[in-house]
Amino acid sequence: MHNLLSYLNYIINLKNEIKMSNIRKRQNFTQPAITTTYAGEFAGKYIAAALLSAKTLDNKTVTIMPNVKYRQVIQQIAVDSIVNDTSCNFVTSGTVALTERIIEPKELQVNLELCKQNFVQSWEALQLGYSAFDEIPKDFNDFLISYVGGKVAEATEISIWTGLNANNGQFTGFLPAMSASAAAGGTGAVLQATGSGVINSSNVLAKLDNLVSTIPNTVYGKEDLVIYVPTNVVKAYQQALAGGAQGANGFDNKMNVGEKPLNFNGIELVWAPGMTNSYLVAAQKSNLYFGTGLLSDYNEVRVLDMANIDGSQNFRVIMRYTAATQFGIGQNVTIYVP
Repeated sequence: MHNLLSYLNYIINLKNEIKMSNIRKRQNFTQPAITTTYAGEFAGKYIAAALLSAKTLDNKTVTIMPNVKYRQVIQQIAVDSIVNDTSCNFVTSGTVALTERIIEPKELQVNLELCKQNFVQSWEALQLGYSAFDEIPKDFNDFLISYVGGKVAEATEISIWTGLNANNGQFTGFLPAMSASAAAGGTGAVLQATGSGVINSSNVLAKLDNLVSTIPNTVYGKEDLVIYVPTNVVKAYQQALAGGAQGANGFDNKMNVGEKPLNFNGIELVWAPGMTNSYLVAAQKSNLYFGTGLLSDYNEVRVLDMANIDGSQNFRVIMRYTAATQFGIGQNVTIYVP
């Protein structure tokens, strides 16, 4: 009888061990453990990748100012009448005016909770090949960071152009600040082109011509002068060049073939997806600033596995960073407000 009970206990323990082994196998395959915490030096790299994936920053169409931990002064100097007739004595000539603008990045954060099951299959599929990504994330943590980073980049692009500091999760963008400056007027204010209204394929060339006519002579012809345009203007410009505006056969006799050059009378058109429809901005790249502390020690990216804390299949992604925009010399910026 004793031997029989021992044998039955052995069988029961063996079945339990096999059952637990199968559970562990399934867990290892479908629920990769997330134990890595990104902070400090590497956090800056992940934050930088997220922010710089925004189209405006990725293409470096504005001046990027990193390591702004609190605020930074943008100095402006204006001189006038400094060349005069010669004389034997030192005679002070001309005027020198120093003004300044402040860029003060706003602190932002991402506190996101996601379920592993919604992402594991996508990540595993990437490992099998035929991926649309240039580099397949081999680590599940990197996959999560790249996913969240893309969302941060999208939000950053929108804030760069249309954000308001009073809105949760945004910082003041170029368009609100420029529009307010142009409306206030006065010395040093942003210039506003004549006209208003929505831009379409029938009037886009006329609107661009009005904008260019308003650009100051001291700025026109500068090497880094560009015209920032939103998505609807890009579409309208392509349609205008393909249609009757440039003749029956369209631009370069290519009515329906190929992308038309984003260039208006020698000035590059820069596509800024974050801009509000029908706005136009003519400015030098060196006169528009994006400030952030993305390389400072205050940035951190953390991926927390909640399985060991509350037994759930959730993970949390925590990011902290700062961002702000500012233009330098207002009278060197021209805006069209629809």
